[in-house]
Amino acid sequence: MKNVDELLLSVESDVDPPAGLNPLVLSLWLAKKGRWDASHEVAQDIHESNGSWVHAYLHRVEGDIGNARYWYSRAGKPAKGADDSLDQEWREIVTTLLGDQVS
Repeated sequence: MKNVDELLLSVESDVDPPAGLNPLVLSLWLAKKGRWDASHEVAQDIHESNGSWVHAYLHRVEGDIGNARYWYSRAGKPAKGADDSLDQEWREIVTTLLGDQVS
C-alpha cells in the first residue's frame, strides 16, 4: 500500500487484506472491515508505541474509553474521547504508519 486512499479502496473492494501489509496496517484494515476481534488480536501483540496507539483506537471503536485512555498513555498520545471522529483517527494512524504526508 502506497497511501491511505489505496488502503481504503482495498477495504471497500477486497475480501482479504492485501499481502505484505505491516501488521499494524493489517490491524487497521481489519478494523475498518468490521473484523474487530481479528484486528485486536494482531494489535495486542505489538509492544511499541504505534502498537499501543492502534490498540487505543480499537478500544475506542469498542466503546471502552477507559481502556483506550490507558493505551493512549502507553503510546504517548493525547487521549481521544467518544466524540472524536473514529474515521479521522483511523486516517491519521494509517497516514503515520504508511509515512504519507497528511492531506
